[in-house]
Amino acid sequence: MRRDRTFRKPLRPGETGNHPDTVSALDCTSVSRGVTVKRRTLPTAAAFASAAALLLTACGGGDDSPADSDQIAGAGQGSEQPSKSAEPAAPQQDKPDGVDVSLPADMNLVFDWDTPKDKNEAAAINDAANYLRAIYRGVDRRTTKDAAITAYSTGEGLHYAETQINEWIKGGWTGTGTRRHYDATTRSTSNGESVEVAFCADTGKFFGKEVKTGKVLKAEPSLKDFNYYKIIMVKHPTGDGLWQASKVFVETEAKKCQ
Repeated sequence: MRRDRTFRKPLRPGETGNHPDTVSALDCTSVSRGVTVKRRTLPTAAAFASAAALLLTACGGGDDSPADSDQIAGAGQGSEQPSKSAEPAAPQQDKPDGVDVSLPADMNLVFDWDTPKDKNEAAAINDAANYLRAIYRGVDRRTTKDAAITAYSTGEGLHYAETQINEWIKGGWTGTGTRRHYDATTRSTSNGESVEVAFCADTGKFFGKEVKTGKVLKAEPSLKDFNYYKIIMVKHPTGDGLWQASKVFVETEAKKCQ
């Protein structure tokens, strides 16, 4: 029997069906304060992929894919600037800003971009990377209470991170493999208090893994592996050089990232 239900709390990837290798997947028709959900039974790997795609856009900044313009969504006006420099991006650090963002050996986040010359944009793009590390650290540690989450996010960015982590936990999944992030650009507001960090992500070699069984949920390569992110980073009011994600927008199945 199919049932449509409206939830006002973070979505749940689904309940186990009659077959041990099936779960109930989500088909979201709106992403806002209320979400209409249709349930159907899918194989575990397909259900994971369906839930993961939905979660990318859930609870980010109010829009699934904001239109391109000269206005930074949720911030102010700025001029776009490709983040290119002769200096390569700094290598991953386990404790930037004194916060542990280390990940397990089988969970590899690659940031294949250069550091911008502008000091604020350089700090913002580095902390955008730390924000993503914090999310997957929470996925691995099965908690939204890790210090890295609150260090690198605020407001809707914090809510987005918590939603992501909670759904991985509820689904009984962790992550394994390599996520590659590339083609990054940055642009600042005129007052220098906000920076939009935009980039592509290739998740074709990053998979869900069942925590209880260790089973890796692989899928055939497709356009669904490519997503385009816009993260609005804001200066922490008291932290010296610390930037936090305040909004997240995700365009799924992004052809421009192939």
